[in-house]
Amino acid sequence: MFDFDTDRTSGPTPPSRGVSRRLIWALPLGLGLGFIAPRARAQVDPDRASNFIRTTGEKLVAAINAQAPVADRRLRVAGVLREAVDLEGVGRFILGRWWRIATAEEKQDYQKLFEETLIRNLSARFGEYQGVQFTLGRVQARAEDDVLVSTIIERPGSAPFGLDWRVGEVDGQPRIVDVIAEGTSLRLTQRSEYSSVISRNGGKVAALLDAMRGQISSLAAREGS
Repeated sequence: MFDFDTDRTSGPTPPSRGVSRRLIWALPLGLGLGFIAPRARAQVDPDRASNFIRTTGEKLVAAINAQAPVADRRLRVAGVLREAVDLEGVGRFILGRWWRIATAEEKQDYQKLFEETLIRNLSARFGEYQGVQFTLGRVQARAEDDVLVSTIIERPGSAPFGLDWRVGEVDGQPRIVDVIAEGTSLRLTQRSEYSSVISRNGGKVAALLDAMRGQISSLAAREGS
C-alpha cells in the first residue's frame, strides 16, 4: 500500500491512469469519517509534529539502509510504522462504508492484512532504496486539527521529490494521518481502489481480503522471503 515507486504500485487493483504515488509505506492514512467512531484528537503542536516526522524519518531511513538481512530490516520497519501511524484509524478510513457491513472476523482479518501489506510494500523494495535520505521543509498548521510537514525525499539515481505528511494528535500522541504526493491524498486514492475491488465483487469484503492475501504473497516472492 505504500511505495516509493512513481510508476508502479502493488495492490489489489491498478491505480487510476495518471495517478503517481511516491510512497506506499505511508499509505492513505486517516482517522475515519462520521460513521466511524472517532478517536480522540486535538491540534498537534507544529514543533512537535516537525520533530515527530524528523525522528520517524530517521528511524525509517536507518532501517532501510541497515546492513542486515531483509527479514531483520522488515521487523525494524514494522516497529517504526506501528509507532508512527494510526493503523487502526487508517484501515477503517480506507475500508470506508464497507466497514459497516464487514463481519467481526472480516474486520479483524482486514486490519492484520492491511498492516502486513503496508510493511511488505516497503520491504519488497529495500534494494531499490539503499541510500535514501530526506530533508525537512516548511511546517503548516491546518484548520483540520492537524499539521502539514513537508519533506524532500532523495534516493541515488533519481530526482528528488516532495512529500507532505499530515500529522494529527491521536489519543495524546502525534500520528501520521495522511501523505500528500504531487497534490494527491494517498488515503483517498487507496480508499477508492479498495472500494472498487469490493464493488466489482458484489459488495463482498471477502473479495478484498483475498486480493490482499494475493498481494502479500506476490510481495513476499519479490522480496525473496
